Amino acid sequence: MANHSSFSGRSGVRVVVTGDRATGKSSLIAAIATESFAESVPLVIPPTLLSPDLYPDNVPLTVVDTPSSLDKQSKRNEELKRADVVVLTYACNDTMSFSRLSSYWLPELQKLEVKAPVVVVGCKLDLRDESQQVSLERLMTQLLQQFKEIVTCIECSAATQYQVPEVFYFAQKAVLHPVDPLYDIGSQALTDRCVRALRRIFVLCDRDMDEALNEAELNEFQVRCFNASLQSSEIAGVKSVVQQKVPEGVNSLGLTFPGFIFIHNMFLKKGRPETLWAVLRNFGYDNNLKLKDDFLPVPSKRALDQSVELTGEAVEFLNGIFRLLDTDKDRALRPTEVDKLFGTAPESPWNDALYEDAAEVTDMGYLSLNGFLSQWALMTLLDPPCSLANLIYVGYSGNPAAALRVTRRRAVDRKKQATERNVFQCYVFGSKNAGKSALLDSLVG
Repeated sequence: MANHSSFSGRSGVRVVVTGDRATGKSSLIAAIATESFAESVPLVIPPTLLSPDLYPDNVPLTVVDTPSSLDKQSKRNEELKRADVVVLTYACNDTMSFSRLSSYWLPELQKLEVKAPVVVVGCKLDLRDESQQVSLERLMTQLLQQFKEIVTCIECSAATQYQVPEVFYFAQKAVLHPVDPLYDIGSQALTDRCVRALRRIFVLCDRDMDEALNEAELNEFQVRCFNASLQSSEIAGVKSVVQQKVPEGVNSLGLTFPGFIFIHNMFLKKGRPETLWAVLRNFGYDNNLKLKDDFLPVPSKRALDQSVELTGEAVEFLNGIFRLLDTDKDRALRPTEVDKLFGTAPESPWNDALYEDAAEVTDMGYLSLNGFLSQWALMTLLDPPCSLANLIYVGYSGNPAAALRVTRRRAVDRKKQATERNVFQCYVFGSKNAGKSALLDSLVG
């Protein structure tokens, strides 16, 4: 369903190359920079800028060589902490250098609290004795299980140029299109946050709200994300593949959510995270699978005695959402109904202790309409960006700038002896056991 990757918005990627002395670090950098092999290279090559058109994402790479000597260790550590991605080398003709990946280098990166992904690279492949041929997959399995920061393992030869471009392609890809936020290797499934993001996207694309994407809706999705439409035969082919693997992924109305999930999972398993990221970024997500700040025009307070509130438009939207969720029409939301509300958000913001027992509930302990609206009002008062983001997560499709407003200054209210505020922040003071909590509890049921 896709034919190209999405630009991530980054201005560059900083690749720091490290590893034991004489494992081929400098030769590897020289080989990618010059597309040739030099018999003699400096011990440490100056930072090298690779052309942005070297790879499809058109993002320049700055490749930083590091010294292996102990007296330059502090310099090396500084560079590692600044890295977007670490290329960790060993020599294919030196088994000791491979052993030191797990005995020294990877623990050292953890000790330094380097958060960057790691690409393990076997250099000097042309020098390995044929009698020492070992399956890379078998060699790396234990390493990958022990060190989750490793995203790719690859072997190369600077002398023959074999897989040299691929080394830096995988390094760039690990930064621009990271797999970790999308896929849980342990469970072999998409992460919960990724599924929630895809659920929101599915709901937004399901214009007729029949819980399936028909041909027109699939095409609209494809054009929006990849600037290319699908032929009817292509859509039929996609449905056929889905139906074979996930029978409930297709019904008479079109592609269902399980089918939508299957397709994106398939791209990941084929080593194409850039396709899923193209979708997510098109709908405003950052690398943490939250909406980017650009999508959240939160009004700023100009004075301490101002606050942020929901606008009438946002309150009207929330009233509609409440009615939609209240399927049993008892004018209250059960916990399962509230969970459904935030099923398209990264997580429920109301699981925070701050919102526990903070709103009016019915005798059954369910959330009333007043409680529902006051919970949103409280979140808007305390954390406007979180409130706006969650409004969008749960389906608010109006202009985000029209969802929140800044109140008039209290000094002006006092002067006019009138207020336009709907929410007031009150503090209750008193000695221990004076009944403060009981007073507040009596107000919310």
